[in-house]
Amino acid sequence: MEDIDIIEDDELYEHHRIVADPKQQLLRIDKFLMDRLPNVTRNKLQSAIKDGFVKVNDQEIKPNYKVRPDDIITIALPEPPRETEVVPQDIPLNIVYEDKHVLVVNKEAGMVVHPAYQNWEGTLVNALAYHFKNLPEMEGNEGRPGLVHRIDKDTSGLLVIAKTEQAMNGLAKQFYDHSIERTYYALVWGSPEPNEGTIHINLGRSLKDRRITVAYEDDTIGKNAITHYKLLEDLRYVSLVQCNLETGRTHQIRAHMKHIGHELFNDATYGGDKILKGTPFSKYKSFVDNCFKILPRQALHAKSLGFVHPITKEFMQFNSELPEDFSQVLEKWRSYVQYN
Repeated sequence: MEDIDIIEDDELYEHHRIVADPKQQLLRIDKFLMDRLPNVTRNKLQSAIKDGFVKVNDQEIKPNYKVRPDDIITIALPEPPRETEVVPQDIPLNIVYEDKHVLVVNKEAGMVVHPAYQNWEGTLVNALAYHFKNLPEMEGNEGRPGLVHRIDKDTSGLLVIAKTEQAMNGLAKQFYDHSIERTYYALVWGSPEPNEGTIHINLGRSLKDRRITVAYEDDTIGKNAITHYKLLEDLRYVSLVQCNLETGRTHQIRAHMKHIGHELFNDATYGGDKILKGTPFSKYKSFVDNCFKILPRQALHAKSLGFVHPITKEFMQFNSELPEDFSQVLEKWRSYVQYN
């Protein structure tokens, strides 16, 4: 019996993982997949194969590849369509870089990336629809023009947007291959030990609350997730940590840091909005509460972004400053540990 596992990818693509039967007869890959993905057209499958979105045993294959017994086939396809009409809105954008094919923006905290339940307007996509009239949409991703990845509403920082279909396909391929370089700065409770390391543990939706991502020790549950971290500054009760994503799961850094006992500062969803380090005497408590008011969100910023330009093939690296709320709280902690 074949093992067919449909995975909700955390960027903008639906993933399928199919393990061929031990007695599978040789069969062209497109015909094999047509039988198992009834809602996908043959043209769409052939395009996905040609563009490198179909892999067999972690290797890209040619359209005439024939499936063999026990082959593991992974496919990345756009998510199912949503009934979402994007309303263009004149919302300012902080554009870091722009050419004919790509756009890099620095998103402020509090802005939702794309329209969704309870957030149909005021999103980054609404702003993009106003400022750029003909951004591409991947088939099945209607309502998300230009998007190839996203960050949480209350996370600030850099996002790359595709302005042409060619750019969209090239960037999407890099996200699929995990070759995009993404560096985040996080303020976390405590100081991680060792000071540098890799968190490699599956993540998945909580069975109790679908809004929360949790770590699963059982590697048959959830999705493979890898975060590399490095301590940048130890501030006694909190630490500034650099995180580099190898995968892009929902709330990955927030869930991974909680798993190792270092919740993000003021991350209400994952318990970081309480005093987790230090004795809560009145002066210290007042100081922390004041920091919470200055930074009323999780302390997470997408600081740098690196990718190969999908047209020129030049490697491009972008860096952003910490937003004012984050940097102000960081300075307050530096001052507190120095004088207390």
